[in-house]
Amino acid sequence: MTAMDPLVPALAGLVVDAVWFLESCGDEEVDPDSAVKMMENIGWELLQLPADQRDRFMQVLADMAAAEENPERREFLESFPFAVGMVEDEEG
Repeated sequence: MTAMDPLVPALAGLVVDAVWFLESCGDEEVDPDSAVKMMENIGWELLQLPADQRDRFMQVLADMAAAEENPERREFLESFPFAVGMVEDEEG
């Protein structure tokens, strides 16, 4: 995929939506252990991307956050790399 490929933001949005759903759904919707396992799998897969693609993914997240009007979703987009383990902590 190229840097301008419209598929990148679409797929990034889907990944974020899936994690947001898993994080916010109740125990009656999804088993909590299954939700955690899936979020860990998503984070692991993202960490397997080559560094340039991880950087591109994180730039797409930043662009999505900057354009997001919903404050709760914007905050989630900004924290996403930390939540899935792509970045160690928000201080660094």
